[in-house]
Amino acid sequence: MKTAVIFSLLLTFLSSIGMAQNNNAFSVKVKVENGIIEGNYNTHTGIQTYFGVPFAKPPIGDLRWKAPQPLDNWDGIKETKTFGPRPMQTLVFGDMKSRSNGVSEDCLYLNIWTPATRNIKDLPVLLYFFGGGNVAGDASEYRYDGESMAKKGIVVVTTNYRLNIFGFFAHPELSAEAPYGASGNYGLLDQNAALKWVHKNIAAFGGSPNKITIAGESAGSIGVSQQMASPLSKNLIAGAIGESGAGIKPTMAPVSLKDAENTGSEFAKNAGYPRLAKLRKLSTRDVYEIYNESKRFGFPAVIDGYFLPKSLPEIFESKQQAMVPLLLGWNSAEIPGMAFMQGQAYSEENYLAKVKEAYPETHDEVLKLYPHGSAQEIERSATDLASDRFIAYSTWKWFDLHRKNSDQPVYRYLYSKLRPSLRDKTLASGLAGGTVKKDAEAPKMPQPIGAPHACEIEYCMGNLHLVDDYAWTEDDFMVSETMQNYFANFIKTANPNGENLANWPSAAAKDSSPPVMILNMESEAKKATNDARYEFLDKTYGN
Repeated sequence: MKTAVIFSLLLTFLSSIGMAQNNNAFSVKVKVENGIIEGNYNTHTGIQTYFGVPFAKPPIGDLRWKAPQPLDNWDGIKETKTFGPRPMQTLVFGDMKSRSNGVSEDCLYLNIWTPATRNIKDLPVLLYFFGGGNVAGDASEYRYDGESMAKKGIVVVTTNYRLNIFGFFAHPELSAEAPYGASGNYGLLDQNAALKWVHKNIAAFGGSPNKITIAGESAGSIGVSQQMASPLSKNLIAGAIGESGAGIKPTMAPVSLKDAENTGSEFAKNAGYPRLAKLRKLSTRDVYEIYNESKRFGFPAVIDGYFLPKSLPEIFESKQQAMVPLLLGWNSAEIPGMAFMQGQAYSEENYLAKVKEAYPETHDEVLKLYPHGSAQEIERSATDLASDRFIAYSTWKWFDLHRKNSDQPVYRYLYSKLRPSLRDKTLASGLAGGTVKKDAEAPKMPQPIGAPHACEIEYCMGNLHLVDDYAWTEDDFMVSETMQNYFANFIKTANPNGENLANWPSAAAKDSSPPVMILNMESEAKKATNDARYEFLDKTYGN
């Protein structure tokens, strides 16, 4: 009897918890261009949410490998209270944590968080593109959650876009059937379609179509740089934020249409489907497995004469990009030095050999810019060199191009906060900013000497409380509040500065040592001291 009573009480308690959670919100309806959607209005937070909102027709069947198509109108009320499916992808980065409803080609959905009441309108808007190398990622991830930023008075939108073979496959037959005579870039066109949808519909959520800031991290940041450069998007945005990445050599720079078509033709032929019609008729499973079997890491973006008429440096140098304020930066240890050392110990002999191998004609200059000495000094230089080659240089180039070829303010940061230890000692930090299970056979990872790739996302979006893998400290929450306030101020006013924040000066075209905001426990702006590294790499890559 006692057991039954206890069990009954437990069920009542659990039920009351569920009821309390469900009772936090009531349904709200909004009229958008194609019909009525229904989301939730949370009475505890004051934030309305609309998840899984379609912004284009499902890119399935005959619409596979086509530019996103406008939605048809619908009758009745479309419920938008759960995240839509994430784009087709395999587990490339095991540290991504999705809240989405499965994986599907039918993935063109976005999510909205708004603080607007019935009397509030013309709020600033943040449209955020997730990272993941254009092969993985999801707009529903915890670290991209928009509630914290919405509480700052911003309408926040996160959006899906097609990935890997589904989002970037080019082929001569695809180019021949497209009205604009090109193929590939479907994921970037999805981002553009989401931007157009936001521009048309965001007023219904209290946002202003004239105050849209686009932002992203890694591949998402690369997407921001490309949307700034595209004639299809540049007039729809009021500002841009880039976190570690730009579509500039050597990092995921677009290739010519001919090269992209040749790559796609070869891929299809090797898969046994030289004709497009048969490839398009394959099931999602077949395309997914054929792509995975190829061991490819995605397909490149394309200079297609439509979305991208030229390379990014050419577009920016001719002042044809979006003339908007830009805030961008990168992290102090984007990738471990072992990526350059290729597993060899941080010794003088090994480092010199690797530098000479990578830069046979200019190794003396490289050694001055990335000095050697003790094992600790070599680790720092190898980390800097690996990080610069990986993603810091391309982001710097974007910064340098826009400050020299626009009259708009450009703000640069270097994020340096070390993450705290992991709560679960069986986990290890992953490449995409999250965690993975430790491999018992793998060698012990070295202690981080800086902030790794993607680790800043939950800080700038104010989402430490949603990412529970790390033992966050008071210092972490302080740095997050500082970084989020800088970002929120920029989204609202095109200037990151505000009350109780260290002054962050913009970089002028004439600055020989342009300022950089060091974001750490003691955030402060300093004159750049390392730009000679990027000027050297600029000559090397010939952008």
